[in-house]
Amino acid sequence: MGWVLMSERELNRVEVLSQVSQGRMTATNAANVLGLSRRQVHRLLKKFQTDGPAAIRHKARGRVSNNRIDSAVRDFAVTLVRENYIDFGPIFAAEKLEEDHGLKVSRETLRKWMQDAGIWLSRKQRRTFHQPRLRRECYGELIQIDGSDHHWFEDRGPSCTLLVFIDDATSTLMHLEFVTSESTFSYFGALEAYLHEHGRPVAFYSDKHSVFRISGEAAKSGHGMTQFGRSLNELNIEILCANSSQAKGRVERANRTLQDRLVKELRLAGISDMAAANAFLPVFMERYNAKFAKTPRRPDNLHRPLNTEPDRLADVLCWRDERYVGNQLAFSYDRQRIILTENEITRGLPGKYVDSYEYPDGRLEFGWKGVALPYSVFDKDQRVTHAAITENKRLGAVLEFIKEEQDKAPPKKHRAGKQRSRYEPTGRRNDGWNSLAARRAKEARKASQGCEI
Repeated sequence: MGWVLMSERELNRVEVLSQVSQGRMTATNAANVLGLSRRQVHRLLKKFQTDGPAAIRHKARGRVSNNRIDSAVRDFAVTLVRENYIDFGPIFAAEKLEEDHGLKVSRETLRKWMQDAGIWLSRKQRRTFHQPRLRRECYGELIQIDGSDHHWFEDRGPSCTLLVFIDDATSTLMHLEFVTSESTFSYFGALEAYLHEHGRPVAFYSDKHSVFRISGEAAKSGHGMTQFGRSLNELNIEILCANSSQAKGRVERANRTLQDRLVKELRLAGISDMAAANAFLPVFMERYNAKFAKTPRRPDNLHRPLNTEPDRLADVLCWRDERYVGNQLAFSYDRQRIILTENEITRGLPGKYVDSYEYPDGRLEFGWKGVALPYSVFDKDQRVTHAAITENKRLGAVLEFIKEEQDKAPPKKHRAGKQRSRYEPTGRRNDGWNSLAARRAKEARKASQGCEI
C-alpha cells in the first residue's frame, strides 16, 4: 500500500478508531471525543475494520469539484483580461467582464486566475522594501529639514508647524522653531537662525515641497529655482530633495518622537502659545540631544563660517523678483500699483527691469543696480483673491487670515459678466437740458420757425 494523504481531522479519527478496535476506548467515549453520534462511530468503525485506515479518508479527495468552472471559460477570461484589461485590478476587471462581455466571474476567482497567469501580483509580491541608508560620516555634511503640522498645544491653543533641522550623521537636533505654517518666509527665518548658530552646512535634504522644489523648468520667477533654493545657491549651500519619505527617515522618525515627547513637555510646562514654546525649545533640545544624539564616524565638522554681512544676508534671505517698468514709471506687484518717484535715475528706467526685495518683516524695496528707488503705492488690496492657489500645508494659516479680513470689512462688489457698464436707476427725474420736456420744447420751437418761413 502506498502513501495515503489525510487531513489532521482524518488522522485523529484513525487514532480514535484504532483504540476502539483494540478495546481501550468505548464507542460512547469515542463519539464524545470526535463530536459524532454513537451510531456514526459504529459505521466508521465497521469501514475501518474492513478496508483499513484508507477508508476513513474523504471520498472526494483528489477528484475534480462539481462546481469547477470549465477550463475553456478560464482561458477565455484570461485572454480577455490580457488583451483589454492588462493593467486592471481583479475587482475592476471582473466588473468589466460582466458589463462588456457578459462573463460573470467572482473577483476572487479572477484574482487567482490572473495570479496564475502572471498578470496580477499578490500584495505580498507587490511589497517594496526600503533598505536603510548609512549615515553620513561627518557632522554638518547633510542636514535633513522638514515641517511637522500638529496640535502641539493640544486643546490649549491652535495647531501650528514645527520646523525641524536634524543632522544626518549624528541625529542631533540642530534647530527647532514653531511657525504658523510651512512657507518660504518661515524657512528664511529658521535658516537665518541656523546660519548664525552653526554656520553653512554642505547640503540640506528635504521633501518635494514647493518651498524647495519647482516643477516647471521655465518658471517666470526664479528661473526654474525656488526663492529658498536661490538663497541657498547664493550662500553656496546645496539643496537635495528626497524621492520618498523613507529616504529622509531620520527627520520623519524625529517628528514622531517630538509629537510624543515635546507635546507632553509643553503640557507639563503649561505652555500654550508659540512665543513661549520657542523660548522653551533650547532647553528641550539640550535634553533631547544628550539622550538621542550619536557619535559621528569621523570627527570633522563640515560647517563653514557664514562670512556674510548682515545687510547682505538680509538681501539674500528675502523674496527676490524683477518687474518691468512702463512709460508711466509704474508697474504691478502683488495686486498693488507701484509708482516710482521721478528723479535722475528713474527717468531712464522705462522699458527696463528693476529688482524687487520683499523682506520677512513686510518691508518692500525696489532697486536698480544696487541703488534703492523711492516709490509710492497707488492701490493696495490685501484681501485674499477668489480662487487663489493655496497649498495644503498653508491652508490653516490662510483661513485664519481670511477670517480676520472678513471681520474687518465686507468684500468689494464686482460686476458679473463681460459688460463694460451697467445702468443702475437712481429714481431721480431728469429736469436738465436733455430731459424729455426740454427736447419736446426744442422740437416745437423748430417747427414754429419752419412754419413762419
